[in-house]
Amino acid sequence: MLGLMQDWPLLCHRIIDHAAIQHGARPVVTRSVEGPIHTTNYADIRKRALKVAQRLDRDGIKLGDRVATLAWNTWRHLECWYGILGIGAIYHTVNPRLFAEQICWIVNHAEDRMMFVDLTFLPILEKHAHGLKTIERYVVLTDAAHMPKTTLKNAVAYEEWIAEADGDFAWKSFDENTAAGMCYTSGTTGNPKGVLYSHRSNVLHAFMASLPDAKGIAARDVVLPVVPLFHANCWSLAFSTPLTGASLILPGAKLDGPSIYELLDTYKVTFTAGVPTVWLALLQELEKTGAKLPHLKRIVIGGSASPRAMTQKFQDSYGVEVIHAWGMTEMSPLGSLCTMKPEYAALTGEAKLDIQMKQGHPPFGVEMKITDDKGKNLPWDGKTFGRLKVRGPAVARRYFKDDSEILDQEGFFDTGDVATMDPHGYMQITDRSKDVIKSGGEWISSIDLENLAVGHPKVAEAAVIGVQHPKWDERPLLVVVLKKDQRASKDEILAFMQGKIAKWWMPDDVAFVEEIPHTATGKILKTELRERFKDYRLPVQ
Repeated sequence: MLGLMQDWPLLCHRIIDHAAIQHGARPVVTRSVEGPIHTTNYADIRKRALKVAQRLDRDGIKLGDRVATLAWNTWRHLECWYGILGIGAIYHTVNPRLFAEQICWIVNHAEDRMMFVDLTFLPILEKHAHGLKTIERYVVLTDAAHMPKTTLKNAVAYEEWIAEADGDFAWKSFDENTAAGMCYTSGTTGNPKGVLYSHRSNVLHAFMASLPDAKGIAARDVVLPVVPLFHANCWSLAFSTPLTGASLILPGAKLDGPSIYELLDTYKVTFTAGVPTVWLALLQELEKTGAKLPHLKRIVIGGSASPRAMTQKFQDSYGVEVIHAWGMTEMSPLGSLCTMKPEYAALTGEAKLDIQMKQGHPPFGVEMKITDDKGKNLPWDGKTFGRLKVRGPAVARRYFKDDSEILDQEGFFDTGDVATMDPHGYMQITDRSKDVIKSGGEWISSIDLENLAVGHPKVAEAAVIGVQHPKWDERPLLVVVLKKDQRASKDEILAFMQGKIAKWWMPDDVAFVEEIPHTATGKILKTELRERFKDYRLPVQ
C-alpha cells in the first residue's frame, strides 16, 4: 500500500520560490566585480532568474543541456543557477583557478553549449576560446556600460541579454531525479571526473546542511559564503541559505583579509564558511588592526583540515564557534560537521579542542564505515585507522561518461581518505590513502603533523610528505613556510612539536620554502611536493 500524500517533486527552483514568497525582502548583497556594492533581495532574484530561464529557452537550451559558469559569488551568478535549473538544464560550475588546458578539457568533456562568464576571466577565455569546441554563446555577467570589446563567439552583456525577456514564464516540470548540476573533481592525477547532481540530491542535501547539528542556519542569520559557487555547490549555501530565508552576503572577486573583514563587520554577518587559507588571511588582518568580530557567531572551516591554533584563536580571542567540516565533490559535498553531541557538550579547553580537531559526525543522509584494504569493517574505537567509505542520497554512484563501478557491494563509495571513528560516531581524517606515511609498517598521519606545526607562532603554513628511508621505508619530512619577516631554525620547530606527539612520529627533518603548492580548490598539492623532494636525503641518525 502506498501513502496518500501529494506528488511534489523535489526541484531546486522550488527553493527560490519559497525564498521569494516567505522571505522576499530579505537582502542579497554583493561586492560586484565592477566594484560597487549591489543590493537586491530574494523576490528580485527569482524575477530575474525567470528571465534567465526564458532567455535560455528562447536560445534553444533544452532539458539536459549543460550551461557553464565561470564566475565569482555574485547575485548575477545566483540568478543564472536558478534560471538554468528552472528549465531542466544543468549548471556546470567551472573552477577558474584550474589551468587553461584543464578548463578546455572539462568544458569539452561536459559538452557545454553556453557559458556565463565574469569580466575577470575574459582574457583567459579569449586566449583559449579556439579550444572550447562546444560553446555556442558567451554571456558576460555585466551591463552595457562595462561590456568590453571581445572576440568571444556571440558575446553579449548579461543585462542586455535578459532585458529581452519579460519574465512571463513558468518553470518547466520534470522528474526530481533529473540532472541539476555538474562539478568536476580537482583530481591531482589524471583528468578530472564529472560529478552529476540531481534536483532531488541537491534539495535533500540542502535540508541536511541546514540541520541544527550541521550548519544550523535560520532566517535570522546573515550568511557570507566565502567558499565559491564553483567549489562543490558552494557547500550547499546557494541552496540552504534561501531555503531557510537567511540574508545573503556575496563577496565577489575580493577574498583577501581586509575585504572579507569589511563585509563581516558592515553587514553584521553571523555565519560564514570557507577554506583555512582564507581564514589565515582574515586572522592576520585582525591581528594587524586589532579589530574584533562582535557579530560573527559560527564559522565552518573545511576543504582541508582546520589547524588547532586557528580553531583556538577564533574561539578564545574572538568568541566565534568553529565548526570543522569534511566532504567531497562526490558528496554534494557535505559529509560531516563537528558540532557537539551531549556526550561531549560539557568539555572545555584542550579537551574540547581535541574533539573539534575531528571532522565530526555525519548528518542524517550520510552513512559511514571504515574498512581495511580487504573491505573488512573496522571498530569505532577512535584509534583504528581504516579506509573511509560513505553512502547516501547525495553521494555519487557513477561519474559522468564513465561506466566504471565506484561502489562496493553494499553501495558504499571509497572516499580515498584514511580515518578513525570514535564510539560516539565522530570521524577524524588521518590522511589521504595516498599521502599516509608508512614507517616501519606503521602509519603516521601527515595531517596531524601539519596541524601541530602550524601552531608554532612563526609558521604560516606546513606540509608533511614521506621521504624514503633506508631502514624504515618512509619517514616524515616537514615542509614549512614562515610568516612574513620571521626566522626560525629546524631545531626550534621540532622543539615546539616535542612531547605533543608520539616520539616516532617526529619529522626527521624540516625544509623551509617560500611557498607550498596548492590545487585549484586550495588543498596542498602533495604530488608536486613529492616530485620536488624526490631526491631529498634525510639526515639519517
